[in-house]
Amino acid sequence: MGEIVSGSRRISTAELGLRAARAATALDSVGVKPGDIIALFLRNDFPFFEASMAAGILGVYPTPVNWHATPEEARYILENSGAKVLVIHSDLHEGIRSAVPAGVNVFTVQTPTEIAADYGLPPQPTAAAAGTRDWSTWVESFAPWSGEVRPNPGTIIYTSGTTGHPKGVRRASPTQAQYDASMRGLLTIFGLTTRPPDQIVGAMVGPMYHSAPNAYGMVAARIGATLHLQPRFDPEDLLRMIQDLRITHIHMVPIMFNRLLKLPEDVKRKYDLSSLEFVVHAAAPCPAPVKRAMIEWWGPVINEYYGSTETGGVVFCTS
Repeated sequence: MGEIVSGSRRISTAELGLRAARAATALDSVGVKPGDIIALFLRNDFPFFEASMAAGILGVYPTPVNWHATPEEARYILENSGAKVLVIHSDLHEGIRSAVPAGVNVFTVQTPTEIAADYGLPPQPTAAAAGTRDWSTWVESFAPWSGEVRPNPGTIIYTSGTTGHPKGVRRASPTQAQYDASMRGLLTIFGLTTRPPDQIVGAMVGPMYHSAPNAYGMVAARIGATLHLQPRFDPEDLLRMIQDLRITHIHMVPIMFNRLLKLPEDVKRKYDLSSLEFVVHAAAPCPAPVKRAMIEWWGPVINEYYGSTETGGVVFCTS
C-alpha cells in the first residue's frame, strides 16, 4: 500500500482507511446522517482525507471550503449548505469563528509545523479553542465503523461565484455502475493506470478545495498510491521533490507551468526530472507556447483534460 506524506509526517493508506472508519463512527455519534453535509476548512492535510473518506462511508457529502474565504463568504457557504460539522485548521478558526452558525459541531486540527512554516505562522497552540474539540483526539476515542457502508455520494464543491453567490454542485448518490464508470474515467485521465498503484508516487501541488485536485488526491489515496503533499506551491521546490522523491505523477494547472518556465535556466537544468511519467493539467486554458515549452522541457508526459465541476472530465488529449 502507499502513503500520504507531508513534511516529516507520513501515514499509510491502510492506516488512513482505519482512521476514516473511526471518524465515521465519530460523525455518526453527533447525529450526522446520510445526505447530510460536513464542511472542511482545511489546507491539504491528513484530516482532509480522513474526514472525506469517513463521509463517504456514511453516505454523507464532504464540502471543502476555500480557506481564503472572508467571514461573510464562509458564513454564506456554511448556512447555504446546512453543514452539520466543521473541521478546520486551528490557525484559521479565529478568523471565521463569528461566521459559524449556531448548532454546528466544530472540530479543530492542529496546524502542522510544515504548513505553519510555509505560511510564516507563529507557533500553534496544542489545545483546542474554546467551544471546539480536537479532531484527532476525538476520532481516536471511537472504534472503527461497523455499520452499513452506504453508497458514496461524492463531494459537494462550491463554484467560484462569478455570477452571484457560489453554488454548491450536489449530485444524487450514484448507482454502483455509475460509480465504477466514473472511477474508470478518473483513473484514465489522471494517468493512474500506467503502473500498479503501489508504484505510483504522486505530488499534490494544488489546494484540495478545488474540484480537480480534490478528485485527484482522493482517487490516488483510495487506490493506495503514494502522495506527497506540498504545503504551498513553489516551482523550484517542486523540481526538488520530483528529483529527490522520484515523483511519477502530478496534477497541475497552467499558471504553475508559467511559474516553472520563469525559473532561471540554470535552476531548470539543475534537477533530474526523468522519473516523471504522467503530468496532467486542467482548470484553465493553457496557451500553446506554454504547453510546447513544457513538452520540450519535461518530454511528452504532459496531458490535458477539459471538464467542469458539474460534469467531471469530458475531453482528454496527450502531448
